[in-house]
Order: sequence, then structure tokens, then C-alpha cells
Amino acid sequence: MGRGHPGRGRPCAAAARQDRPGPDRDGPRLRLQAQELGPVLVHVKLRPLRTGVRWKIAVAIAAVGALIAVTLSIVVHNAARISMLDNAREVQMERLLFAQRMYETSKPKEPRFGTKINDPSLPSQLHQLMRDKRRGTYVQEHRHGGPPDVWAAVPLANGDVLSLHIPFADRSATIMNDLDRALVIGSVSVVFGGCALGVLIGGGLSRRLRKAAVAAGRVAQGNTEVRVRDAVGGVVRDETDDLAWAVDALTDALNERIEAERRVTADIAHELRTPVTGLLTAAELLPPGRPTELVRDRAQAMRTLVEDVLEVARLDSASERAELQEIALGEFVERRVRALDPEVEVRVVHESWVNTDPRRLERVLGNLLANAAKHGKPPVEVTVEGRVVRVRDHGPGFPEALLKEGPSRFRTGTSDRAGQGHGLGLTIAAGQARVLGARLTFRNVAAEGSPGGVGGAIAVLWLPDHAPTNTGSFPVLRPAD
Repeated sequence: MGRGHPGRGRPCAAAARQDRPGPDRDGPRLRLQAQELGPVLVHVKLRPLRTGVRWKIAVAIAAVGALIAVTLSIVVHNAARISMLDNAREVQMERLLFAQRMYETSKPKEPRFGTKINDPSLPSQLHQLMRDKRRGTYVQEHRHGGPPDVWAAVPLANGDVLSLHIPFADRSATIMNDLDRALVIGSVSVVFGGCALGVLIGGGLSRRLRKAAVAAGRVAQGNTEVRVRDAVGGVVRDETDDLAWAVDALTDALNERIEAERRVTADIAHELRTPVTGLLTAAELLPPGRPTELVRDRAQAMRTLVEDVLEVARLDSASERAELQEIALGEFVERRVRALDPEVEVRVVHESWVNTDPRRLERVLGNLLANAAKHGKPPVEVTVEGRVVRVRDHGPGFPEALLKEGPSRFRTGTSDRAGQGHGLGLTIAAGQARVLGARLTFRNVAAEGSPGGVGGAIAVLWLPDHAPTNTGSFPVLRPAD
């Protein structure tokens, strides 16, 4: 049976009015207002939000899962509702046609089965169909909510209209409620399942990246034998493995270049030893006088530089080994400092026995005292407290570059603490400390009465609790100074 109005007429919902929020209802906002306060310039620096990869992946998967679940739920809900309403309209029309036959064949003619003749509440959409002598159905929604009414109407031969309307079946509404509940539960399950899956996948990726970062950090600290790809591991290869291979290749290339530079430096210094020695010998044969003294002084400085460069090359090659002896640290430091510079004040707070290399320890002390005497100001103080040795001067302090990056060869720092030397003294001291398994740190002391001023520099040598290994690389944690 045909339908005069195939579309499902529903009253148009009133357009939702959207009020723009006023200035007091905008919620929290970040507003940067520029105000002229004379010559004052204010800089606002927003701190970036740090999140893990696993949570980003989890949130992304959960968001996509939620979007898909909500979309499918809406589609399924609408499709099921439309199907049930279509079925209800067909049933309603069949009932009305049966009631029409009973009405036309009965005498007297009376509407039955809840039908009405010329019902005044007949929707206007069905009125139009009746004027065209066409039958049809209509679903009438209620503004106050509740189940809709399903209408069916047919025109009679005498011009009257026979209509029937009943509310949407309670059983159908129950089925829709059960369907909506199942869709909500399914959507929530999809979101939580997607979040768990994202945490699982992102956790594996984050774990591998963290291992790669730790391995790369160990390489940056000088442990060139560490391989990032071995630390990452894993059966399935992905972009993390490509990154690890690239980092390892970069490390190998840098190591080869650094090793080549070390060999060149050592070779040059080694080749210079013979002519410098000959130059010193020739200078001794010159007649006494001021020019001779200048030549001897510069030749001796060149010889010292060559010896220092060779020592740095040996330390960089990690071929040096400590010859250990058990010594009383306070007594040893006091005796050696007195021999190097009697004017330096030595204070032993607490005596301690250590197992170390006396020759290398004396080399470290000598370089620290030479640096303090050359670049600092008196008085120079040496303090021994247990296994910690501190060398302090009252000069302009260490430059910021040295405090941040450590000693660097051929860099003497700022003009206030430079002017002499080649920057190899502290480099050699740090290298010898590594052979001893110790740690050498540097810091400045704030001047008294001047919060922003510097009242001197302090070099701190932390000797290990145990003897270093045969590789000369005993790991020592830096204690709080």
C-alpha cells in the first residue's frame, strides 16, 4: 500500500539560541596586558608542559576510540529508532485500514478500534494529504518529551477523514532504552580499552626511548663502548632502532675524529720534544745576559707546553694506570704543599687513610696550587677533611664556562683570570683525578657583603672510598658540597 507522504513529518525544533558569553563568563583566560611602566620591560616566559609518550599515545587512541564509538552509537541509535518507527507506522496503517473496512460495512456506521471521524487534533501535515485524497502516516513528537504519537489517516468517500493515533509502544521504548544502555556501556568499554592499549603500546615505546636516552647519556659522559642499539633491544624493529643506529654511527664517527685529533696532537708534541730539547741545550751555551735569559725562559715554557700536551694525550687515550699506595691523606697533603709553596695555609680537619697514587695526587695538587697562584689572589688555603681536599683562593673566581662545562684545553677563561698559561693545568688535574677514580669539581664563593660578587674560587677533589679499578675509572657519586 502506498503512502501519500513518504517523509516522516516532525515539527521543526526551535532554533537553539546561543548567547555569547559575556566578559564575566568567559572562564579562565590568559591575558597579557602591556602597560607602560617607564623604562621597565617585563618578559613573561611560559613553562612548557612535559608529558610522556605513553600518555600522549593513550590519550590519542582513547580520543579516536571515543569519537568512533560515539559516532557509531548515534548511527545505530538513529537507525534502530527509524526502523522501529517505520514498523509502527505500517502496523498503524494496517489497523486503520481494517477499521475502515469495518466502518464502511457496518450499520450503523460507527468508528471502532479507537478510530475517530474528523479528529480536530489531526496534524496539519495529514490534513494536506486528506485534501489530496491520499492516505498517510505521521509521527508527532512532543516538546515536553515522552514517546511520540504515531498517526494514520485515510479519506472516506463522503469527504470525512478516519484517523487513528496511539503513543509509541512502551515495549519499543524499552527496547530503545536497552539499546542505548548497551551502546553507552560499549562506548565506555571501547574508550577504556583504547586507553589501556595506548598505555601498553606507548609504555613499550617510552621504555625503549628512555633506555636509548640513558645509553646516549653514558656515551656523552665518555663511555664510548656503550651502544644505544644494544640498550634498546626488542624483537620488532621500528624507528627507535633507526634512531639508535644513527646515534651509534654518529658516536663512532666522532670517536674516530677525536682519536685522530689526539694522535695528531701527540705526534706533533712528540716530534717537538727533540728540537725543543736542542733549543734548550743551545740556549745554555749562549753568553750571560738579558737576551739569553729571555731565550731560556721561552724555550723552557715551550718545553713545559710540549710535556703538558703529551700528558694530556696520554690521559685522553685512557692508557694511564694508577700505582696505588696507602697513605695518610692529611699528612701527605701538608708535606707536599709545604714543599710546593710554603706560604699556602694547610688545615687538616679530619685525617683519613686512602689507597691512591701519590705521584698523581701530587700532580693534581701542584696544578691546583699553580692555577690559584697564577689566576687567583692570596691567601691560598688548602683544607683536608676526610677524603676531601679543597683548594681555595681569594681571586675573581672561575669563569662561567669552566663552571658549566669543566676544564678545556687551551682555554684560560675570562681576562680577569687569564693572561698566562694555556689552559692545560686544570685539564691535566681533572684527567689525573679520573685515573685515581676521584672527582674534581669547581665552584665560586660569594663575596661577603656583596650577594652578586665573587669572593674566590674553590677546587674540590673527592677521593673514592675504595681503590680505583685497573681501568682507572672508578665510579664516584658527587656528594653535596
